[in-house]
Amino acid sequence: MSIQQDVVTKMKAAMKAKDTNALTALRALKSAFMLAQTENGAGALSEAEELKIVQKQVKQRKDSAKVYQEQNRADLAEPELAEVAVLEQFLPAALSEAEVEAIVVAVISEVGASGMKDMGKVMGLASKKLAGQADGNTIAKIVKAQLQ
Repeated sequence: MSIQQDVVTKMKAAMKAKDTNALTALRALKSAFMLAQTENGAGALSEAEELKIVQKQVKQRKDSAKVYQEQNRADLAEPELAEVAVLEQFLPAALSEAEVEAIVVAVISEVGASGMKDMGKVMGLASKKLAGQADGNTIAKIVKAQLQ
């Protein structure tokens, strides 16, 4: 079952349970999927494209929650974090930093990178291999550490 179909199923369950945080997050995700489909004009989205959309939605909410927490607005941060929890169920399990580092080291040896000038090559390949399993900032931090 595609992520979009799973979202619709979970939306129905959230409506029955009257879970407003889940419903808000799922509606936003469904809207993002529909927007991407009409934007591309192709119709159906691939699973990789669906994952990117989910990741983007999660990142937006985490960033918003961080800003709210910095401004001492826990009342606004809590719903954002609740929505993050709902959206993260559509992402594959995240890898630990050690697992990400092992993959990055393998990519560096595969590419034959020797310094910071090769960071773009390494980041491109590592990001593809780790799509949905690691945050881009984490990947970049590990790549920088390995290339220096």
